[in-house]
Amino acid sequence: MEQLTGLDTSFLSMEGPTTVGHITGVLVIDPSTAPEAWTFERYRRHLLSRIDALAPLTRRIVEVPLGLDRPYWVDDADFDIDYHLRHVAVPGDGDREAFAELVSRIHARPLDRRRPLWESYVVDGLGDGRIAILTKIHHAAIDGISGVELLSTIVDLDPAIPVPDEVAPYKPGSLDTPEDVLSRALVTLATSPIRLARAGISIGKTLPVLGGLLSAAGPTSTGSESTRDLISSPRLSAPSTPFNKAIGPHRRWAHASVSLDDVKAVKNAVGLTVNDVVLGLVAGVLRTWLDDNGGIPERPLAAMVPLSVRKEGQENDVGNFVSGTVATLATHLDDPVERLEAIHDGMRVAKENHNAMPADILTDLTQVAPPAVSALAARLIASTRLADRVNLPFNVVVSNVPGPPVPLYLAGARIEANFPVSAIVDGVGLNITVQSTNGMLDFGFVSDRDLVPDLWSMADSVEVELAELMSVTGVAKPAPKSKPKPKPRKAKKKK
Repeated sequence: MEQLTGLDTSFLSMEGPTTVGHITGVLVIDPSTAPEAWTFERYRRHLLSRIDALAPLTRRIVEVPLGLDRPYWVDDADFDIDYHLRHVAVPGDGDREAFAELVSRIHARPLDRRRPLWESYVVDGLGDGRIAILTKIHHAAIDGISGVELLSTIVDLDPAIPVPDEVAPYKPGSLDTPEDVLSRALVTLATSPIRLARAGISIGKTLPVLGGLLSAAGPTSTGSESTRDLISSPRLSAPSTPFNKAIGPHRRWAHASVSLDDVKAVKNAVGLTVNDVVLGLVAGVLRTWLDDNGGIPERPLAAMVPLSVRKEGQENDVGNFVSGTVATLATHLDDPVERLEAIHDGMRVAKENHNAMPADILTDLTQVAPPAVSALAARLIASTRLADRVNLPFNVVVSNVPGPPVPLYLAGARIEANFPVSAIVDGVGLNITVQSTNGMLDFGFVSDRDLVPDLWSMADSVEVELAELMSVTGVAKPAPKSKPKPKPRKAKKKK
């Protein structure tokens, strides 16, 4: 039995009629590399043969009565792998739009909290003999880094690794009773003053830093600040966009892939980092989309960038060890190279501000509020549609998760792509997560179905933006197709 952290619990509390707290990974595999026919049954035996090393897949949530304390993970005495494994097919010709629609609908459905919080779908009908493995797992159980560790447990470096013909059923370890959970909760409640004091100390350490940031931020921008001010000064609210509204229950998903070597070539040409170039690509994509959907705001868009705070010895721990920082996307700049440099400067300032705060501030603060209070707050925000009236300090979440740089095989089938499908919340109806996979960067775009109806236009712009960056930095060919240039802002005002 293991208690969830406050941060893990927050991913449970955020769920409601329009919001889900799980994340989804979409592996596209080539079954032709397997030593024998790659079937649903083969995948089942492969997964079951390694289930003892996959703790997040065999544990379920047990709530504390009345929501007085954080829930616990316990071994599922009735674990049934056949409930969690599903076999579906893409309808029609299996084109990318039909596949993305299937993924969107599966991702939008909440997980059953009475069972371990995951599901895995074998998806046939993609074309060219390819198969997709779509796996949903709750964010309360993993973050980006632990998700990569979980994947490493079920993949191999050699396609010839055998899959057992017969696998014994899973047997849970020690089983905990409701009385065990209640007694643990009572002990934890007794230490609540200690947790509150620790949170107070963290807040005390943070106030000087926050005070400096808020004084630097000043009033809301009217476009008169210098570029440096717009880059380095955090804002209490980001500019408004069509996707910064209250969300509904339905999702859209689109994906794209570009060469990691091409991204590194741009990175080397301008002397920045891969993450800077990823943020630059996202900025270019959003500029193009916004120009076609109401215009580019005068103030630059801001992105929430998750940062791992895992310490030595926590590499294999389940749950979330993340914090985050808000950085500019410099979308007010027309020149793509100037935009990259501005993003780099902004990210540097954001990391300096982040490092000035206690590393465990987010963890400490989320340990204090009882889950019942957090859940009530989440429902209140959703029911009042507060996100339609108040802008958050950022417009979009952009996460870049590094993956293994070598070929990987799932039950003998080569993994061709690993597309993420992340969560969105009220006020931030767009999430862009990037996963590196064997020399490629795989982009997953997730949005509310109504807020961004043309999500594929964003995904298709990634390759165009990268080609433009390669062209203007002198490292490669011109863009694959003409890119519409943003209209002058003054002309829009006159119109």
